[in-house]
Amino acid sequence: VWGAVGGVPGLLGFRAVNTLDAMVGHKSPKYRRYGWASARLDDVAGWPGARLTAVLAAVTGGDPRGAARAWRADAGRHPSPNAGPVEASFAGALGVRLGGTLSYGGRVEHRPVLNGAGRAVAVQDIERAVRLSQRVGWLALGVCVAARRIAKGRTS
Repeated sequence: VWGAVGGVPGLLGFRAVNTLDAMVGHKSPKYRRYGWASARLDDVAGWPGARLTAVLAAVTGGDPRGAARAWRADAGRHPSPNAGPVEASFAGALGVRLGGTLSYGGRVEHRPVLNGAGRAVAVQDIERAVRLSQRVGWLALGVCVAARRIAKGRTS
């Protein structure tokens, strides 16, 4: 998305914001005083791409209504304002339940369940999720290239 908006400088800017968040944006005593700013900036910068991803997952997944329903009902319960819509949309599109208790970085976290009406994830869902992710990636690329061309055409 940022490449479509700002070309290479847009891509570099987004990458810099994302990297800064990865370095100091987590909640720890050492970074609490200033890490919040990089985390919020990353949330703002990631907002358009996350929404595009969630929409494309809903449109190209196996259950568009289920994806939209899970996104609407569960995205806001996720701790990340950008991962929530994407994960909920994918869960609904695939008809599976995501979230719950998980181990992350050596610690146990209890996260809300996304698409609670879905079934438990099975091994065969990995391949389905990979295929959906590939479709979403290619479509996102197409949307961004088209947007960039349209924007450039308007300024010529």
